[in-house]
Amino acid sequence: MSFSSLALDKSLTDAIKALGYENPTPIQQQAIPAVLAGKDIMAGAQTGTGKTAAFALPILQQLMKATDASRPISALVLTPTRELAQQVYKSFLSYAQNTQLNVAVAYGGVSINNQIAALEKGADILIATPGRLLDHLTKENVNLSQLQTIVFDEADRMLDMGFKDEIDQILSRLPSKRQTLLFSATFDDAIFKLSKTLLNNPLLIEVNQRNAAATEVEQLVYTVDSDRKRELTSFLIGSKNWHQVLIFTRTKQMADDLAKEMCKDGIQTQSIHGDKSQGARERVLAEFKQGKTRALVATDVAARGIDIIDLQYVINYELPYVAEDYIHRIGRTGRAGNAGLAISLMSPSEEWLLEAVEKVLDSTLLKQWLPGYEPDLSKQDQPVKRSNKSKQKKHARNKALGIKTTKKRR
Repeated sequence: MSFSSLALDKSLTDAIKALGYENPTPIQQQAIPAVLAGKDIMAGAQTGTGKTAAFALPILQQLMKATDASRPISALVLTPTRELAQQVYKSFLSYAQNTQLNVAVAYGGVSINNQIAALEKGADILIATPGRLLDHLTKENVNLSQLQTIVFDEADRMLDMGFKDEIDQILSRLPSKRQTLLFSATFDDAIFKLSKTLLNNPLLIEVNQRNAAATEVEQLVYTVDSDRKRELTSFLIGSKNWHQVLIFTRTKQMADDLAKEMCKDGIQTQSIHGDKSQGARERVLAEFKQGKTRALVATDVAARGIDIIDLQYVINYELPYVAEDYIHRIGRTGRAGNAGLAISLMSPSEEWLLEAVEKVLDSTLLKQWLPGYEPDLSKQDQPVKRSNKSKQKKHARNKALGIKTTKKRR
């Protein structure tokens, strides 16, 4: 099947061809006709499977037929993070290069004035994070009364980050008659509950086994003492001459500390997380993509939007407290059908976290010891009491995201 067989306008297929895309991916084959038919859809799509084009191309196709000279915002894409907003924005610009459609982007961490100026020029499509969009709506910089289509990109992450209240406020300002598209890498009860309030008789699209990891990613688990994780990480990168390695930690402090210690090991490493300014985050990402930085240590939130087709290596320095995050993490590699390697370092006290991941994956991951880094069974970390796991999981997750637990997050 070719893109031309999906009834897309030649201006779009020419842009796709210029980008080097020849055939649509499975999610694109199913989603594009459904969106063009005006259906609400709930799509399960792993990262790196071409989901942005799956909703961007049909939205552009629909809006190319519009004749309203006032150029109201007709399509809105909500993303959980600034990095993902930037990534989606750039994709829309690439796909729309042969059209007259205008695309704008709005996210926090930067001056709102430039965004206001762009919106005043008129925008057919707006990509935004929930918080910054509400800022614009409050200041009446944005009018969504004529919106035709709304996309929730990585809806699971938006719920994880506590955006439900913001989503409700945004929905209250939208026309009741609209097309709603929900894309999520993982499906759980919260997502299905949200879908019932958002979607009208939706078409469910799942191109892979539910909550499955990318098939081209090899997954390894090394059991190692927590105080030797950094040593093992540097050894793997150095001895195997790996470059462009993405490393995940649960907290911002650990990301900074690990990057600092790995630099002392001779591995050029930087960290990225929500406490860094937008300018600093963009600079760090650019240097990582250019190969100037050998390893990048990131928290789950900051890593969203990192899209490097040739990224081969992901290391889970700490297993996530939310098991579904594991799928998002390793989905940073193995993109566009390429091979990837995901290594998880698990201290003996973290085995319960691996069990949660395996439950989501519905498969067992082989645990092994790397010679020279075998865990010292005589000094194993104290296991976490099962009764405290839920409370610790919630507290640590909020801490990693920068969410205060003493009051409601805004």
